[in-house]
Amino acid sequence: MIRTPLRPLARILRARSQGENPDLIERENIRKRHEEMQDRARQRAESRLLVLGLFFFCAFSVVGGRMGLLAMSEPMEPVALAPGSQIAAQRADIVDRHGRILATNFETHSLYAQPPQLIDPIGSIDRLIEIFPDLNRDRLVKDLTGKRKFVWIKRKISPEQKQAVHDIGEPGLLFGPREMRLYPNGQLAAHILGGASFGKEGVSAAEVVGVAGVEKKFDAFLRDPAQGGKPLELSLDLTIQAAMEEVLYGGMRIMNAKGASAVLMDVHTGEVLSVASLPTFDPNDRPRPPTEGEPSDSPLFNRAVQGVYELGSTFKIFTTAQALDLGLVNPDTIVDIRGPLRWGKFRIRDFRNYGKELSVSKVIVKSSNIGTARIAQRIGTKRQKAFLDTLGMFDPTPIEIVEARGGQPLLPPNWSELSTMTISYGHGLSTSPMHLAAGYAAIANGGHYVSPTVLKKDGPQLGPRVMSRRAAEQSQRMLRQVVSEGTASFGEVPGYRVGGKTGTADKPKARGGGYYEDKVIATFASIFPSDDPKYVLITTLDEPSMNDGDKPRRTAGWTAVPVAAEIIKRVAPLLGLRPRVEPAPLADITLTSSN
Repeated sequence: MIRTPLRPLARILRARSQGENPDLIERENIRKRHEEMQDRARQRAESRLLVLGLFFFCAFSVVGGRMGLLAMSEPMEPVALAPGSQIAAQRADIVDRHGRILATNFETHSLYAQPPQLIDPIGSIDRLIEIFPDLNRDRLVKDLTGKRKFVWIKRKISPEQKQAVHDIGEPGLLFGPREMRLYPNGQLAAHILGGASFGKEGVSAAEVVGVAGVEKKFDAFLRDPAQGGKPLELSLDLTIQAAMEEVLYGGMRIMNAKGASAVLMDVHTGEVLSVASLPTFDPNDRPRPPTEGEPSDSPLFNRAVQGVYELGSTFKIFTTAQALDLGLVNPDTIVDIRGPLRWGKFRIRDFRNYGKELSVSKVIVKSSNIGTARIAQRIGTKRQKAFLDTLGMFDPTPIEIVEARGGQPLLPPNWSELSTMTISYGHGLSTSPMHLAAGYAAIANGGHYVSPTVLKKDGPQLGPRVMSRRAAEQSQRMLRQVVSEGTASFGEVPGYRVGGKTGTADKPKARGGGYYEDKVIATFASIFPSDDPKYVLITTLDEPSMNDGDKPRRTAGWTAVPVAAEIIKRVAPLLGLRPRVEPAPLADITLTSSN
């Protein structure tokens, strides 16, 4: 910028020559310079005001737009984001064979605090104690008034609890989104489902992992995003499960039993339609494992697969079935049952005196220990062991429940001839009710081993043949006779032709060895309908005692059998079985020509 001089020489000389005052020229130039300076200052101020006005306009536009967006969206709490790997919270549903929900996910919230943001920590703690009475006040005071910047208060809360906390109005109490596992049927099928808990946790998500049952067994499948949320379909039938648990619970109470279990299995596919173990629990609020006492006393203990017991006379049918298969006997072969049967210093006796001899069929019907032991002597130790091994009696059952691995059968350390005789009638070898179900299924389906499973199958899943069809069918008829004329007469269910075998075994002491004199494990292993078997039902009662007579009655015929009969009566129609008249045996009539 070129500045004009205040006293230009040319104008000053001209003014002097004309007799004018030169100072007027200087004052005029000063005035013009001041006006120019004022104009430039005004322009700068106007430019700044324009820029500032544009800034405020943009700011108010952004704030107004954001407020409008928030007004149209759903209200939600701000969530603090923590660095780290992403937590996968998705988990597939579990359904029964008809697609009914057994386990699903439920959207809920967690509650945490940021102590620096709390306005009234003590007042907030008092309100929280009212909402969550199980909280420790002293611990909360220490955490929320100390130097901590983050405190978990509750990992999961209900919608009602969330609203109550929200009403406190404390900005330092925040919520995080959660997916929790929900079992809408409560205690139903609890020992099969097992339960789930939180794994990796963050403020904005928590990983749900299986901790027991099929939830743990199929944890990888249920959490796999590649499955696209495909549900895990079990073989269980929810309606049948509910009916069986209800009857079993009533039977346990009536029989004054400490515990009970039941297994219902399809003999051709191995599908387990129902498994019950009592006492039970609610997987929505799964109790902690016991730290003292006997594990079997805990409601978490699955008696159907973890409980290994001497199952008594239910094993006798395996002995006769093997002898029939080997051709050593037929159903009418006479067996010497005079006793006691001596082996060294040991004596084998029958529950009652059945005379001097019985046919093989009557050995099963009358449940003769001596008769069964003599048949086992014909079989021999080596062949007995091989046969029981083919029935899966030496290893945990392969059923897809994590706890089944703990059901390792207990075998005699020295399988002597005495062991062969006692095992033939169910003493000296301890197995689970699930083992027994698989063994009876082999008899019921015509001689094939089937592996028990909790997964839904399409069509028969018959395994290797373990006995001939003829031996299996002869055994089926013997089991039917046990109900129609033997020790399981209370097991008769009109129209459904039940067959089965009772078993009563003294309960071993948990410590010190030996057996209780007044405590038993009562079992009834049944098949139905016996003329065309489709299902196996194993019912076991722990320490039952019928006390309505002169003296307690503990045998399976008085305790487990009536419970099993009631279960069959309830579930058979649900299985689609129609009651029908049992076909009578053909009479020995010789047809001759009239010509």
